Amino acid sequence: MLQRHPHQIRNRTNQKLTGIWTIEPIGRLGNLMGEYATLYALAKLNGHKAYAMPEMYWPLSGIFKITLPMIDQQDFAHNYWINLPLHDWMSPEYEDIANDYVKLTGYPCSWTFYEDVKDEILREFTFHDSIKEKANNYLSKLQEGRGNVTFVGVHVRRGDYLTIMPNVWNGVVADGLYLQTAMDYFREKYQNPLFIITSNGMDWCKENIDTTLGDVHFSGDGEESSPTHDFALLAHCNHTIMTIGTFGYWAGYLARGETIYLSNFTLPDSEFLKIFKYEAAFLPNWIGIPADLSPLLNQMDDQTKK
Repeated sequence: MLQRHPHQIRNRTNQKLTGIWTIEPIGRLGNLMGEYATLYALAKLNGHKAYAMPEMYWPLSGIFKITLPMIDQQDFAHNYWINLPLHDWMSPEYEDIANDYVKLTGYPCSWTFYEDVKDEILREFTFHDSIKEKANNYLSKLQEGRGNVTFVGVHVRRGDYLTIMPNVWNGVVADGLYLQTAMDYFREKYQNPLFIITSNGMDWCKENIDTTLGDVHFSGDGEESSPTHDFALLAHCNHTIMTIGTFGYWAGYLARGETIYLSNFTLPDSEFLKIFKYEAAFLPNWIGIPADLSPLLNQMDDQTKK
């Protein structure tokens, strides 16, 4: 069971913040957001100042109105740093770290780190006005002639996960049946949904997502768009369908509507489950649909017969 202690952050906010805390920037947009939010929350919890590395500051500040300053490279070079690897869920040992110069490492992207300061995290990830306006204008044009539309952002993660999930983690990516089931949930619940499809595998999406009802729109006219464009669209929708990955997670987190996610997408003996907890990765009120693991199981049967 994941335990949270909201009083601890509030009690320390009146203390003078000390030292310099940062986090190693690894990965792309979703990873950077998870790392930034974790740094923000853990530094505040422990009463220390947080600074973003340039490799994190510049990509995020170009999209969001973040408030953490960028670390001075001279300070970074001349201070004695304690490297602190993080796993991807909040633990009691992270609540009392005394060191003044800490560099967090890892791929943290769990709501359990920053649930106590979630309103602040949402403010940190406020889009710049020009990006917000562009996304809203895009959605408004799609709404023309459709009446009162409920926008459902759909992120279909493919790309390198097509090989990483089965070959490294004994897992799968979302299939067409999962997407159909998730979309039907919104079709049954809302009178006029419009699904905005974003993906790094748009050709697969066009082949595997049913468009016969006229309620599906492929972002970028069916071509892969820029990550910023796609992410802003997803975050400004009413609800979210994600598959796997931090990009879809943050789209759902910022949209703040109903989110459907792919659950149980690895075999029980997967090494992935040593670094990943479903209950820490997805918010308690989100809706999980189990993945179809039969391709992995069939592959195992075939190897056993040989």
